[in-house]
Amino acid sequence: MATRDAVSDLIRGNIDAIILCSLSEGDNYGYEILKGIALASRGEYEMKEPSLYTSLKRLESQGFVESYWGSETQGARRKYYRITSAGVQELSEATERWIRVRKIIDRLLNQEGSAR
Repeated sequence: MATRDAVSDLIRGNIDAIILCSLSEGDNYGYEILKGIALASRGEYEMKEPSLYTSLKRLESQGFVESYWGSETQGARRKYYRITSAGVQELSEATERWIRVRKIIDRLLNQEGSAR
């Protein structure tokens, strides 16, 4: 159980970057973002809806994401999200931070192998 909590904590600390990465593939709405993240993790991580919408609201207030209402032609009207140019830059920087931290942790845990 503690291992699962530690993994969730690491992922939770990178939720914004994960969402930005998802949106870098194209505009999407909440449910599809959640499905895409679960699929990308091969079922090992399922983001909760409240976490997604809290993060999307934060990302939008920071100018990294924009939202708009889709048409109602295919059922219910959905709120879509798109990554902004500032969001693309933030994703790039977050990815660089993650790579740097991963290398440090690999060294600290004596697992340098492929992380050099």
